[in-house]
Amino acid sequence: MIPCLNEAASIERCVRRAREAVESEEWHGEVIVVDNGSDDGSAQLAGAAGALVVHEPRRGYGSAYLAGLAAARGQYIVMADADLTYDFADIPRFVEALDAGADLVMGDRMKGIEPGAMSWLHRYVGNPVLTGILNLFFRTGVRDAHCGMRALRREALPQLDLRTTGMEFASEMVIRAGKERLAIAEIPIQYHPREGESKLSSFRDGWRHLRFLLVHSPTWLFIVPGAVTALLGAVIALTVLLQIEIFGREWDLHSMVAGALLMIVGTQVVALGLCAHAYGTYFMGERDAWFDRMRARFRLEHGLLLGGVLMFAGFAVAGVIVGIWADRGFGALSEERLAVLAAALFIIGMQVFFSSFLLSILGLRRRS
Repeated sequence: MIPCLNEAASIERCVRRAREAVESEEWHGEVIVVDNGSDDGSAQLAGAAGALVVHEPRRGYGSAYLAGLAAARGQYIVMADADLTYDFADIPRFVEALDAGADLVMGDRMKGIEPGAMSWLHRYVGNPVLTGILNLFFRTGVRDAHCGMRALRREALPQLDLRTTGMEFASEMVIRAGKERLAIAEIPIQYHPREGESKLSSFRDGWRHLRFLLVHSPTWLFIVPGAVTALLGAVIALTVLLQIEIFGREWDLHSMVAGALLMIVGTQVVALGLCAHAYGTYFMGERDAWFDRMRARFRLEHGLLLGGVLMFAGFAVAGVIVGIWADRGFGALSEERLAVLAAALFIIGMQVFFSSFLLSILGLRRRS
């Protein structure tokens, strides 16, 4: 399967080489070219070379592949670009890996990049950084998550449930395969200089990939930053309350206010992350082992109890302040640090209390 947008200079050779690879193994197969609105005659050239041409007028790398996958009839689907950067003679190696039990086979270009085939920005920054983030978030273990030559079993498509229409389609396939616990294999391949003009936009497409990774990982987008923020705020607040010297000085009211704000903001971000997990689980069919364990262990009442305890603690600290004030004959009062702590505890308790109700509301739509 080959997506194509104005690749008249190379599409005929791609189709011929793909057909030669299929015929050399005496397989019963088809070469599908998905024309993505070309205006240079690419579709006609592909058809004349023996390809089944599927027309997808909606522009986008993902749009082209979604149309092609819907039209594919083979047991296995091998995907490659139309610019001759990939060697179609490698098709049997991908099929061999599928025969060995893999559900998704990725090409690994990183040790086979020919001179001029990939810019230094993509080779040393974009691809390693985005692949590293993908593996950190989703633990897929792949070395080249954005390789355009890959293969999969057609029967795995319902599990993958692919939806994106742009370049982030490449990341989505790997992420979904990892989440569904599909068997992923990698094979080293060569990466050649392309024919014709590149359609990539480094920063726009890189941002789309990064954005996709973040929005599909509530743990790293919300929960980890929120928890770190709240913990930092708690450490600052304790430092002020215990009057611990740092850098040779004691930290007072302004630091206490900063710590309280960090605790409040961090708690809210964690709550947003939990709600995002709940939405993904109950409305999008996502599966996350950590969230599944948490929702099996904790109920609405646990959240309400925790929120209630925190609000009570806030009231208790406020009561201590009133007691100190009364002990001083209701005169001058300067317990600003305790006042900030009381307010922070009460606000955080309110956040936990009502966020627990929101999580419970989202959980009303549980999938059987």
